[in-house]
Amino acid sequence: MIRSSLVFMLVVVIASHVTTGEDCKGCVPLDSYSFDKVIPKFKAVLVKFDVAFPYGGKHEQYGTVAADTKDSQDLLIATVGVKDFGNKDNSDLAQRYNIKKEDFPVVLLFVQGKSEPIRFTTEKDSDFTGEYLKRFVRSKSRVYLGLPGCVERLDKLAEEFKIANEQERQEILKKARIFEETLPEEQREAAKIYVKTMEKILEKGDVFVQTEETRVRGLLYRGKLSNQKKRTMEERRNILQSFSARDEL
Repeated sequence: MIRSSLVFMLVVVIASHVTTGEDCKGCVPLDSYSFDKVIPKFKAVLVKFDVAFPYGGKHEQYGTVAADTKDSQDLLIATVGVKDFGNKDNSDLAQRYNIKKEDFPVVLLFVQGKSEPIRFTTEKDSDFTGEYLKRFVRSKSRVYLGLPGCVERLDKLAEEFKIANEQERQEILKKARIFEETLPEEQREAAKIYVKTMEKILEKGDVFVQTEETRVRGLLYRGKLSNQKKRTMEERRNILQSFSARDEL
């Protein structure tokens, strides 16, 4: 408890003394002096390396992650402003992680227990969104983030399902079906996807998740979907991620 309080106080002090470009509520600015003190204190830290005073669409999208995850005690959303003039503040941090100015913004995920950070990459610029960033954090760390379309209880059942044997999977499927009946109408469609995915995995094996993710990704990148259909596909993709194998931590 004392350790947690000290970490919180440290973050507050840092945030109160540094400002960066457009407002990024919940983002904690780090520099060469505070970086190594703060990073190890959290299960996961998402850090955006950018110009000293960032602005624009990507910066705004990054800010939405901080706002959406403000209640998470395990995840810190941070920024590092790098100057290429004057004292060249924080340029040493950029060099440490082989980050070049022309690549800004660069987002790295630091996970407790991993010696090197994981770099956030996108297939196209428009994928630099709050939802993609949250999906990245969730897939690469043990930090739980509820994504659009997901139901926390069913996410936990999906986690159990991944490592269970066939008999155990049948029992988990029964639990999911029972839980589906208790949900309000607006969450029933999502619950049906969890149940259907479990049924398909039992029928076709774990490979179903990968093939279905590939199919959904293909539909999304064709760019011919209505906004409603695209949102539905994104939510399906989020649910599928609950069944995907994570990186070894």
